[in-house]
Amino acid sequence: MTTALHNLQLISDGVITRGKAILIDGEKIIAIIDESSIPQDINKIDLSGANVAPGLIDLQIYGSGGKLFAGTPEVAALEQMENDLFNQGTVGFFACIGTNSDTIVEQGIESAKAYRAKAKGNFLGLHLEGPFLNTIKRGAHPEKYIKKGTIELVRRWIESADGVIKMMTIAPELQDADVVNYLNDHGVILSSGHSNATYQQGKTFLNNPVKAVTHLFNAMPQMHHRDPGYIPAIFEEKPYTSIVADGIHVDFAMIRLAKRELGDKLFFITDAVTSADRGTYHHQFKGDRYTMPDGTLSGSCLTMLKAVQNGVEQVGITLAEAINMASLYPAQLASLSTKGKIAAGYDADLIVFNNAFEVQGTLFKGKYLTK
Repeated sequence: MTTALHNLQLISDGVITRGKAILIDGEKIIAIIDESSIPQDINKIDLSGANVAPGLIDLQIYGSGGKLFAGTPEVAALEQMENDLFNQGTVGFFACIGTNSDTIVEQGIESAKAYRAKAKGNFLGLHLEGPFLNTIKRGAHPEKYIKKGTIELVRRWIESADGVIKMMTIAPELQDADVVNYLNDHGVILSSGHSNATYQQGKTFLNNPVKAVTHLFNAMPQMHHRDPGYIPAIFEEKPYTSIVADGIHVDFAMIRLAKRELGDKLFFITDAVTSADRGTYHHQFKGDRYTMPDGTLSGSCLTMLKAVQNGVEQVGITLAEAINMASLYPAQLASLSTKGKIAAGYDADLIVFNNAFEVQGTLFKGKYLTK
């Protein structure tokens, strides 16, 4: 049955539109029409003037609701994340595993494959942040597990994963070409992070084949007028680049700078964790942030919609563009060709929220999951 969503403010592809209705048939958007043209014989949902945007997409989240998938990679943790994220308007996510033992990574791969068969649909796969990082910029990642990638190990992981590994954060300056090329050739999105690359090194691998950068400004060399470091290379080459827009991991003034330099290649992630006292990562909540027991800043307590709100209210990004940074741009990086826009032929995966940035509903495959 065709459904019309109406009495709404439509936000998509950098534009805010009023007076339109969204027609949905099954799992797809079939048309955007004038409200005055809604057929009489279809189901109508009045959204009372709320904002409607493409569902949000988070390419880096570690856990939620007291279950840290990154530390204890169980099916239950994926289920917790999926349900929590639906309630937050996030219709697609990569579950992240940080630097850890091979055993934990392989448990995560098996859990992801097992959950994929019964998932509701917003779990899109794994993002491995590590262990092929640079110890100089390790941040909260344990040094004892950081290592150089080998073709034998990455082949084992990729072959066992059956396509569930979607993205890997690596320090490209330390990896052999055969490892990097193997991952790239097998469809893994390569992102540079926890890297100590120089300006010159960055110019050689960014976009060729490293298509992305993980959490800009964090865990990378800082700019200096006589030693420019890696960041100017990112600004010049303009790969897709994620940022943690909480004002803690990155000051809002620096997010403004990054937006001016990177434009439509800068996108939001949450990098969100949850409290944990098991496994390698003991995240402790300290009022407005998570830290490790030694005080090292770890993951965030952001949601994707809060990142959008911060982008608008603290950085000065327009609402329509902030939505792009939380939906369209990550969808483009992840090759999700039917997500990130409200247009005919796109998935009917939408977030409904009010002007106070409170989620009022999530549509997934054309059905309300929360109201």
